[in-house]
Amino acid sequence: MRKLCFCCVLLPVLLLCGCAASSAESNFFAMDTIMTVKIWGDNANENCQAVKQEILELEKELSVTQASSPVAQLNANGSGTLPDQAAALLQRTLELSARTGGTLDPTAYSIVRLWGFTTEEYRVPSNEEISQVLQVVGPEKVTLNGTEAILSDGAQIDFGAVAKGYAAEQCAQMLRQNGVEAALLSLSGNIQTVGAKPDGTDWEIAIRDPFDTSKTIAMLSVTGDAAIVTSGSYERYFEENGQIYHHIMNPRTGRPTDSGLVSVTIVADDGFLADGLSTALFVMGLDDAISFWRASNDFEAVLIDSDGTIYVTEGLADRITCELYQVISR
Repeated sequence: MRKLCFCCVLLPVLLLCGCAASSAESNFFAMDTIMTVKIWGDNANENCQAVKQEILELEKELSVTQASSPVAQLNANGSGTLPDQAAALLQRTLELSARTGGTLDPTAYSIVRLWGFTTEEYRVPSNEEISQVLQVVGPEKVTLNGTEAILSDGAQIDFGAVAKGYAAEQCAQMLRQNGVEAALLSLSGNIQTVGAKPDGTDWEIAIRDPFDTSKTIAMLSVTGDAAIVTSGSYERYFEENGQIYHHIMNPRTGRPTDSGLVSVTIVADDGFLADGLSTALFVMGLDDAISFWRASNDFEAVLIDSDGTIYVTEGLADRITCELYQVISR
């Protein structure tokens, strides 16, 4: 017997107090999820529409399911010319893949597809099928020279682990250029704050309880511009014969990641980085994720393991509210 489950909204619980500033809000569907944009100040409606248009245009360029997109064409043909923006994003993704030791891998798309997460035709593949698909997985299968890309051995790429964070980052930059002083973008599990909250308080971001998604397990306070991204095994999964299989794949094993973590939240200045690292650290597991953080200086993290223990890096220790947690120091 197979049971399907989706938790489309991960971090959108925000404490927004009333304020005098005018505002506008837009809700729309893009990149396979519901997105919410709230902007304060002059021209708020126009800026909301500009954000929506920017994300929809990015989706057309980066989608693997829209056959006419440059990325889908690259996957179909094995080589091709990417638009400047898609090529730059692929370069950044390959660099982050190298930095994380391959736990973030754009070619893991073939694994995700094998398990049915791209088509919603979920299945547990055989060991032979997994061994075969691993032959086309690995960042070394991608050659990028400027905007010219080549995929070797039948490899295919997908920006699913970074696209929403990148989109939020690009929209935040556009809003700043438009003079927007306060905005909140909720792109499923990707939250992007822009500027100061109009009522002068901190932005309050909820982290969903991975064991009971109807509840909040912690609250994070952030000020100014920040990207807050969560990846969790509870987001999207199916159940077959009493076994749960989630969508975050380990590119080394070809199977759903079994790292001991159930939720990873990254806080960074860079939306692309926060999105990619939320997946990469989830695949790493607790010990390697902590070591990776200690060797870095561009993000903070909240890690929740399968026992329910919450680990918070020291940069967030005075920014988190929850019943009990352990602080990770350098």
